[in-house]
Amino acid sequence: MIAHSIFFYTFSIIAVISAIMVTVSKNTVHSVFFLILDFISISCLFIMIGAEFLGMIMLIVYVGAVAVLFLFVV
Repeated sequence: MIAHSIFFYTFSIIAVISAIMVTVSKNTVHSVFFLILDFISISCLFIMIGAEFLGMIMLIVYVGAVAVLFLFVV
C-alpha cells in the first residue's frame, strides 16, 4: 500500500510539473516533450487506479499520435 501511494504522488508531481513546464517553456519542441511526459504520467495514473483500457488508449492515441504529429508539424 505504501508503494502505491509513493508511485501515485510521484506520477502526480511529474504531471503537475510537466504541465506547468508546457506553458512556461519558450521552445516549442521542449514544450511538446513536456506534453508527452504529462500524457505518460497521466496514463500511468489511470493504470494505477484500475482503468487499464483508458490508460493504454491514452498512450496510443495521445502520445503515439498527437504528440508525434506536433513534433513533426512544429
